Amino acid sequence: MDRLWAPWRSQYIRETSARPDDAPPPTCFLCHGLAERDDRENLLVWRRPNSAVFLNKYPYNNGHLLVCPLNHLGTLGELDGPALTEPMETVKLAVSILDRMMRPQGYNIGLNLGRSAGAGLPGHLHWHIVPRWDGDTNFMPVLGGTKVIIESLGEFYDRFVSEIRETSQR
Repeated sequence: MDRLWAPWRSQYIRETSARPDDAPPPTCFLCHGLAERDDRENLLVWRRPNSAVFLNKYPYNNGHLLVCPLNHLGTLGELDGPALTEPMETVKLAVSILDRMMRPQGYNIGLNLGRSAGAGLPGHLHWHIVPRWDGDTNFMPVLGGTKVIIESLGEFYDRFVSEIRETSQR
């Protein structure tokens, strides 16, 4: 039997299975990352005036990003002005960067609004950007319950931050 190594998934399973289904996360990892200065440790790849971009610690695919407003708000109605518009501009810019870096053939981009909609962190809005390629859904997730991620978070972090720097110098 072949084995795939994906150690970051085991931490996710331990963290989520230890909490009751209706229990909120112990802290907001987005707010924690924004308050800290060690962006790499917190997988925060881009700070903007009214939004931020994080790598998803438990990615569905290579390049899976999270875009959030800076404030801990859980509904769209709580956002206005730049706090509402800049996250969508950031999604647009992040997609253009991913296009250059990875050349995906499509994207899943979405916001899970509320726990019933699948929001794992319902108190802090965030949009998911998941690059997709033809054939990236294969037998592994269906039969093996395993997703193959080809690049470490650290390697992708460095490449994405480098691409942001190059983009800002243009």
